[in-house]
Amino acid sequence: MSAHTQTAEKGQNTTLLCQESYVCSGTDEAIFECDECRSLQCQRCEEELHQPERLRNHERTRIRPGHVPYCDSCKGANGNIMHASMTGSRQIAAVRCQVCKINLCVECQKRTHAGGNRRKHPVTVYHAGKAQEQEEEEGMDEETKRRKMTEKVVSFLLVDETEEIQVRNEEDFIKKLDCSPDQHLKVVSIFGNTGDGKSHTLNHTFFYGREVFKTSPAQESCTVGVWAAYDPVRKVVVIDTEGLLGATVNLSQRTRLLLKVLAISDLVIYRTRADRLHNDLFKFLGDASEAYLKHFTKELKATTARCGLDVPLSTLGPGVIIFHETVYTKLLGSDHPSEVPEKLIQDRFRKLSCFPEAFSSIHYKGTRTYNPPTDFSGLRRAVEQQLENNTTRSPRQPGVIYKALKALSDRFSGEIPDDQMAHSSFFPDEYFTCSSVCLSCGCGCKKSMNHAKEGVPHESKSRCRYSHQYDNRVYTCKACYERGMEVSVVPKTSASTDSPWLGLAKYAWSGYVIECPNCGVVYRSRQYWFGNQDPVNTVVRTEIEHVWPGTDGFLKDNNNAAQRLLDGMNFMAQSVSELSLGPTKAVTSWLTDQIAPAYWRPNSQILSCNKCNTPFKDNDTKHHCRACGEGFCDGCSSKTRPVPERGWGPAPVRVCDNCYDNRGIQLDVAELPSDEEGGTLIARKVGEAVQNTLGAVVTAMDIPLGLVKDAARPAYWVPDHEILHCHNCRKEFSIKLSKHHCRACGQGFCDECSHDRRAVPSRGWDHPVRVCFNCNKKPGDL
Repeated sequence: MSAHTQTAEKGQNTTLLCQESYVCSGTDEAIFECDECRSLQCQRCEEELHQPERLRNHERTRIRPGHVPYCDSCKGANGNIMHASMTGSRQIAAVRCQVCKINLCVECQKRTHAGGNRRKHPVTVYHAGKAQEQEEEEGMDEETKRRKMTEKVVSFLLVDETEEIQVRNEEDFIKKLDCSPDQHLKVVSIFGNTGDGKSHTLNHTFFYGREVFKTSPAQESCTVGVWAAYDPVRKVVVIDTEGLLGATVNLSQRTRLLLKVLAISDLVIYRTRADRLHNDLFKFLGDASEAYLKHFTKELKATTARCGLDVPLSTLGPGVIIFHETVYTKLLGSDHPSEVPEKLIQDRFRKLSCFPEAFSSIHYKGTRTYNPPTDFSGLRRAVEQQLENNTTRSPRQPGVIYKALKALSDRFSGEIPDDQMAHSSFFPDEYFTCSSVCLSCGCGCKKSMNHAKEGVPHESKSRCRYSHQYDNRVYTCKACYERGMEVSVVPKTSASTDSPWLGLAKYAWSGYVIECPNCGVVYRSRQYWFGNQDPVNTVVRTEIEHVWPGTDGFLKDNNNAAQRLLDGMNFMAQSVSELSLGPTKAVTSWLTDQIAPAYWRPNSQILSCNKCNTPFKDNDTKHHCRACGEGFCDGCSSKTRPVPERGWGPAPVRVCDNCYDNRGIQLDVAELPSDEEGGTLIARKVGEAVQNTLGAVVTAMDIPLGLVKDAARPAYWVPDHEILHCHNCRKEFSIKLSKHHCRACGQGFCDECSHDRRAVPSRGWDHPVRVCFNCNKKPGDL
């Protein structure tokens, strides 16, 4: 009684055949499906089988093209509904067991034929045609269509436990949601203590019991981080979060992550399974409201402006539904029907001094579970009612949701030191404010996290105290302060109107100066022979400011007279050296030719390397091969060996690569050096010895010069021995790569990264001096 022309084990239907084989032996095409007989029947079998009086009233359906019968196990014998009560509809058969002679859907096949001998029963596979699928969809009720829409929904990890977003970009977020980029969505998230069934609640409220979000009976939490899924029925992004009060590491970061999710949500479900509402529920919502208003509202508004979003992100905070499940106690407000549960919730908030002002609304929805399973229908209706309300929170595109989450993650991120946490609150300020601490007084910065990326300086509301170690004083002009202005001034070597050399001369005679941009020079330290007063008592006011990590002191010694003198001397020496370079080269070449052996090519005739043909520049050094006498660059004549045939021996001397390889070739007697040439050769050797000796003397003179530079170094400069590589490009310094100090920040740079020139009045450099690439980009006066 085969239904198809198929193989013994599995086949695919092309034509449905009679399953009765009463008259036709199973070879005729099936025309009817009889529900009571539970089989497909051909024309002849249908007529013969239903001739008896008791079988004439069987309900028979004519088969259309692409027809697939219903599962017999779901319908059950005599039309009983067994599995259908769980699935919500009659299931289409996937296979027909040829031994049991029944049609089975996928679920019933797993349930009845997964083990034992039935597993070996031959089956035939049904394939429903598009016509029947469309017919089935048209015959479905609204509830069944909704179930079918959520069959392919899967969840994905949105943010891990370290606050790292797990989607690459906006397009990846939309792809994982499996929705249209132009679809307007709302966001629903759930919070609650660990083990209260948050994932189970979302599965039954939005996805008809399918395990979209993972659930587990184990003691360990099955939800780590933040997971998301798209509900195509209600057009919402559903977010599942990690439970509170769980045994987890990085508790502070995970708690801060919850508030980020709350900030992008339109509706929050707080799930609690307890016979009475605990204080931690009210404490959590109260602290979340305060933190949202204090830290997140401003950032969300800034994100709206920065990203050019048409939809405001922070008109009001999300709405809240408290879903309360009890077993032995009555629901809130059931003792007094006249009292609204929401009013009792507000009274409870007020008694605990918690004020949920950030939330647009708070609703209570309770259910009492006498016998499992939990009834989620009331919560589902409450959620749908809140989602339809667009007066305070309007739907927006998924790209807007991603941008808001990304902006909050970039702003509020990083580790939270345990010693800075206030455990009396769910969301202390330390979770969202800068972690920098003043080095002088120990108070913390009150700006939001990562504010330095936007160029916003540190700030603290408390006053600082003076520390001699950091010298955190700031001078302001007293005359300007009395006129209603605060103008900072610094002690420096010379006035801005003095030329560099005149300023040095005045400094040697009258000492350092304090100059105000409005009042001019208001103080000189040695203006009189005696009786010079302290500037604090006469012309300046002193203020104490905070010292934040990574910042310099305030009134460090800006007297740079010694460094100015060295810079001037170096400039003069460099100028003389550059001007005399040409004549010096010419004289040196002439003297070298006078003492060179006769077989050497004169320097004036050597224009390029004899091997690699690289042209010689003015600063390049020419080297003669002691064997052939030709001119080479340093790379082509770096090898050494004795050349006794030319009188160079037994010590090794410089030879070119060719002569080094042809060391076995002997010279003719005519090529051997004469007595006159031997004397010239001795002169050449003496000249080389003198050059080496003078080079050693110059190198030895560099050592005390370095000591003088360290003594002349301004206080804010990094010492030379601590500078190993360029502060910008990280190149290591060597003999060929000189180090230079930026006159603004005092760090060490190579010449390429510090070739800009700019005045640095705050450091006492009123004329253009060397500054680094980064300091030169800063706006305003340095």
